[in-house]
Amino acid sequence: MSDRRDFRGWSGAEPAPCWPDGARLAVSFVVNVEEGAELSIGDGDARNEATYEIREEVEHVPDPCMESHFAYGPRQGYARIVRALEASGARATFSTCGRVAERAPWLLQDIVARGHEVSCHGWRWERHAHMDPQTEAEVIARTHAALTRACGVAPVGWHTRSAASVNTRALLKAHGGFRYDSDAYDDDIPRMEGDHVILPYAFDTNDMRFSPGGGFVQARDFSDYVIGAFDRLWAEGATAARMLSVGLHLRIIGRPGRIAGLEAVLAHIAARPGVWIAPRREIAARWAETRGTKA
Repeated sequence: MSDRRDFRGWSGAEPAPCWPDGARLAVSFVVNVEEGAELSIGDGDARNEATYEIREEVEHVPDPCMESHFAYGPRQGYARIVRALEASGARATFSTCGRVAERAPWLLQDIVARGHEVSCHGWRWERHAHMDPQTEAEVIARTHAALTRACGVAPVGWHTRSAASVNTRALLKAHGGFRYDSDAYDDDIPRMEGDHVILPYAFDTNDMRFSPGGGFVQARDFSDYVIGAFDRLWAEGATAARMLSVGLHLRIIGRPGRIAGLEAVLAHIAARPGVWIAPRREIAARWAETRGTKA
């Protein structure tokens, strides 16, 4: 069998901490902005999205119920999330779909005005696994251009919804506008591929687990789990580079019964010294600066 998959990683030679001001741990809050980019027959897509507060797909006809669930994000959830972040002085990465940029540019402009990063999350909220290379290259370029127009700042990061294609990373490099991607779930440490940074992401420290069957019900389920991950990585960060990703969604953690979970996480982190909370573009730049020779 070929060795195309790397199971060894940094094995036994983990890099020393390299974060600013001697921080033990880099923490990345990623707020996924997908509302308006979910699959919707009402928007001309071939089918409706089936994953939201419940899992139920309405076939062949528009689904106003599903669309209403997604609309909660920008209408209410966004304000709660940015208030929580700003109360702790935390800057985040808002991973945003291209179709959102076209239909709600005001939202992206507000994100940038608050000092957060906007990065690319595909044109629609969909997987790329079955896309042919030409189609995927067009999707990447279209998404990058739409976010640049809406924000006035060109994005440098990319994250595919779940399954990327085998070509995604090469296409991002060929585009020329991307410095990092987050299509990896295999480590707690960034790495380089040439001059391209791979920043690991995570589905466990993620509010998506409030979805049916995901294991989170109460706000404290989220905060207890994320705080447990934070404490462990902070301890390990005394001797080796560590990064924690916390995934959020406007329509999920932004609900009134869940937002206290995010507030508890932010308060816990704020009380611990030696932590660097930063947008992913800054984490990627720092890693490239200090570890740029490591493939």
